[in-house]
Order: sequence, then C-alpha cells, then structure tokens
Amino acid sequence: MSPAPTTDAPVTDAPATDATGRLSLWLRDRSEPDWSAAVAHRFTGELIAGTVADDVMRRYLIQDHRFVDSFVALLGAAIAAADRFDARIPLTRFAAMVTSDENDYFLRAFDALGVTEAMRRDTPDHSATTAFQALMTEARLTADYPCCLAVLVVAEWSYLTWAARADGRLPDRFEHAEWITLHDNPFFRDFVGWLVSELDRVGPTLDDDARARVEDLFRRAVAAERAFFDAAYQNGRD
Repeated sequence: MSPAPTTDAPVTDAPATDATGRLSLWLRDRSEPDWSAAVAHRFTGELIAGTVADDVMRRYLIQDHRFVDSFVALLGAAIAAADRFDARIPLTRFAAMVTSDENDYFLRAFDALGVTEAMRRDTPDHSATTAFQALMTEARLTADYPCCLAVLVVAEWSYLTWAARADGRLPDRFEHAEWITLHDNPFFRDFVGWLVSELDRVGPTLDDDARARVEDLFRRAVAAERAFFDAAYQNGRD
C-alpha cells in the first residue's frame, strides 16, 4: 500500500491558531498551497461547468466509491472516541446519509456512465486511492477524537468549499449536478460548520505533541485530496 502524501515543513514552528484563535483556520493556512489547489482543481471546475469528460468522471467515481468503507469506519471511530454524547449525534446522522443518499447516488451514476460491476471490480486502485485509504485507517487506529476530526474536517470542508463555488448554478446532467448538491445543501453545510467548530473546540485542549499529530494528519489529508483529483486524469495505477 502506498504511503499517504507527506509534507516537508515542520509542524510546530508557529502559533497553533489563527488571529481569531481558531485551530481550523490555522491548519487550513498551514496546508497551503495544497488546500487552494484542491478546492479550485481542474476537476471541480469542469464538474461545475458540466464539461468533465465521461472517462474522467468514471475513473473518479470508481475510485471515490472505494473510500466509503474506510470513511464510514473513520466516522465510527470518531463516534466512539468523542468526548461527549452531543458530539456523537451529528456524526451518526452523517454516517447514515453517507450509507444511504450518497451511496445511492454512486449506484445511479455508475449506471448512467456505463460502469459495469466488472469494471468496478477489475479496475485497480490508483496509488492516490490507497494512500488516502491508508491515511483514514491511520487516523481511525489512533482512537483519538481530534485525530479523527482532522481527517474528517479536511474531507468535508474541502468538498463544501469547492461545491459552494457553483452558487446554485448546476450543470444539466445529474451525475454532475447531484455530486455538487450532495456537498452543498442545508444539511451538509450545517454538518460541516459543526464539524469545523468541533475541531476548534478541542483545539485548546491539545498539548504540543497532540497538536503536532493533528496538524500532520490535516496537512497530509489535504495533500491526499489534491492528489486524488489529479488521479482522475491519469489512466493507470500511478
């Protein structure tokens, strides 16, 4: 399994919040230039415009669907590790959405794009896919709520950021439009807002070592998102 993307800059050489005291904004700034490259990626721009090629969309969705199991397991770890019952409720509701509405979209999109069961089975994992799965597993196995949050926040906040760029102007084909609206709707916006606020809530409780672990996971997750979008244009494992 390929290692998750890494970053080279030290992780403890700056104050661990932004000027407003929010850990999330500091982490986002520390993840540049990968954050901006991911949320303004060619793939998301073409998706919003409705011009993404079918072969690119097929590659992207086949690989993205393979995250569902690892992602739901990570959500489960976050639910188990959460430090209060109130935090478990939105995480559980979101897990239900991923395993129902979002999974249903994948199956309908596969049919519309001519993706057969054999194609889904026989297409090898791209190295970007295995790297991101490994990172999710790494975060899950920490059994640490802030570490789980770090990867979850990147996955959902980055997607809300690029999907919001559509600003209600949706492409004609449902395979494009519904992937946007799944990541920009009132339920999703509320959940992401809460998720980011949870990271900010636990931030002040972290000692230097714990904060460094969270930063490392956050930055590697952002790099993994960027690499995964890149992979949609690469016809192969690497």
